[in-house]
Amino acid sequence: MPEAPDILTAWRQLLERTPGTRQGDPLVVEAAHAQPRLRDFYPWPSHGTLKFLRSAPPWHGDHDDLPFIVCGGPPYKVYTSGYTTLLGEAATPEGAAALVVAHLPADSAISDE
Repeated sequence: MPEAPDILTAWRQLLERTPGTRQGDPLVVEAAHAQPRLRDFYPWPSHGTLKFLRSAPPWHGDHDDLPFIVCGGPPYKVYTSGYTTLLGEAATPEGAAALVVAHLPADSAISDE
C-alpha cells in the first residue's frame, strides 16, 4: 500500500477514507484533524493507534517521537512514543486529541527532510 507523499494528502485520504490507503478510527481522525497543531504532522494509523510523525516518507531520523492515541475507546489512551508512559485517558476522541496537543514537546515541528 503506497504511503501518501505529503502531510496534506495523508490527512485528506484519512478523512475521505480513500480506498487502498491506511485507515484509522474515523472519530479519532476527525478529532485529531480538528486540532490545528496536529494537522502539522503526518497522521499514521497503525495497529489500532493514530500516531503523529514529524515528516512524510521517506523517513529519516527521529520522526516517531511524539505522543499518540490508542483507538478503540472509551477510554482513549494517550502514550509517549514506544508506549513508554501513559500520559492520560480520555472519554472522547476530542479529549484524547487535546491530551496529545498538551503533551507535544516544545520543539515539535515538521522536519524539512
